[in-house]
Amino acid sequence: MTPPLEPRTRSRRIRTDALARVEGEGAMNVRVRDGEVLEVQLRIYEPPRFFEALLRGRSYTEVPDITARICGICPVAYQTSGCLAIEQACGTTVDGPIRELRRLMYCGEWIESHALHLYMLHAPDFLGYESAIHMAADHRELVERALATRKAGNQLLIAIGGRAEHPINPRTGGFYRAPTRDELAPLVEPLQRALEATLDTVALTATLTMPDFERDYEFVALRDDDGRYPIDRGRIVSSGGLDIPAEAFDDHFVEEQVAHSNALHSRFRDGGSYMVGPMARYSLAFDGLSPLARDAAREAGLGPTCRNPFQSIVVRAVELLYAIEEALRLIEAYEQPDPPAVALEPRDGVGCGVSEAPRGILWHRYEIDASGAIRDARIVPPTSQNQRAIEEDLRGFVAGHLDLSDDELQWQCEQAIRNYDPCISCATHFLKLDIERA
Repeated sequence: MTPPLEPRTRSRRIRTDALARVEGEGAMNVRVRDGEVLEVQLRIYEPPRFFEALLRGRSYTEVPDITARICGICPVAYQTSGCLAIEQACGTTVDGPIRELRRLMYCGEWIESHALHLYMLHAPDFLGYESAIHMAADHRELVERALATRKAGNQLLIAIGGRAEHPINPRTGGFYRAPTRDELAPLVEPLQRALEATLDTVALTATLTMPDFERDYEFVALRDDDGRYPIDRGRIVSSGGLDIPAEAFDDHFVEEQVAHSNALHSRFRDGGSYMVGPMARYSLAFDGLSPLARDAAREAGLGPTCRNPFQSIVVRAVELLYAIEEALRLIEAYEQPDPPAVALEPRDGVGCGVSEAPRGILWHRYEIDASGAIRDARIVPPTSQNQRAIEEDLRGFVAGHLDLSDDELQWQCEQAIRNYDPCISCATHFLKLDIERA
């Protein structure tokens, strides 16, 4: 390991060719001179995928099938936001048992996604392992817990969506077929086991050593009209007092191209950055958690607001606990919707939809004509909304830790990126980290 040097005597460049355990292709450059951080860039060089262009001219009924292919980890988020937008464009709102079934399927996605990130991608950072495979040699029970919990979420997706990846059963207006109570019953026992295991996991995350680092974020998340923890829909709210419907998104947020990235950056129209995802949801909707989840959070040392991004692993464990408990509640209260979908009549119109993907709010906007053809489509995913916050985290963290050796600083910068569980694309590739000191 490289010994630490005085910040003002450093003149060197640190390069990491591959940062594993992120999804997508990108690079990170940090430039330091005389103890001052001059530049931080999260460069995403993966080519654009043009899904919005692919949607133009297609039928409004194809939205859930096409958008599900954007991501193999959170396809339900794309399907849900897309369906909400199309239904608004058609002048329809889906409620009752159909909405509850959507929320139940969404819980399955939260379970499998949070379990993957928490145990397999993020825990190795805190426990000092290169990967989950290396970690398994000493913590086999933790990896087995991850696989069992993720399997419980995937079984829920299969039972409702038809398959775990890119589900085929969701449609605009609802579902092609609704499962029976008997078909959902076998899911209860594995979910109950996952609930008990996750209680232990929340307690475990409380014992991890966290870097001392906080920022005054502006959190942005949804607020569920029913007072529940936000998952499948809601109004967009912020810690700064914003409270708007999905269709007002463009009035307050803007996407812009930056020279160093192929991905758009999102910001407030007044120029400020913001954070979406587990920490934002938790800090804005703590009271919407179940009593069990709130108690577990308190016992893990969290208050009702969390501003240390490294503690996101604790928050994600609390959300995983909530999603499992909510899935069990929804199964117990399940009423099979009949019919399983609301009929939609296309018309000239514009619709917007937003839901809480595991990584944060996912916003869709569609313009359709009277025949149901899509004239225009826009999708704003959570990782693009968090890119500025990631860069600002790194700038602040590096500035306060220049006394670390290059290897230590590199490790913790990579960890700072993984705090956000960034999904640069639907595939898992690598992130290249460069730190240049002059």
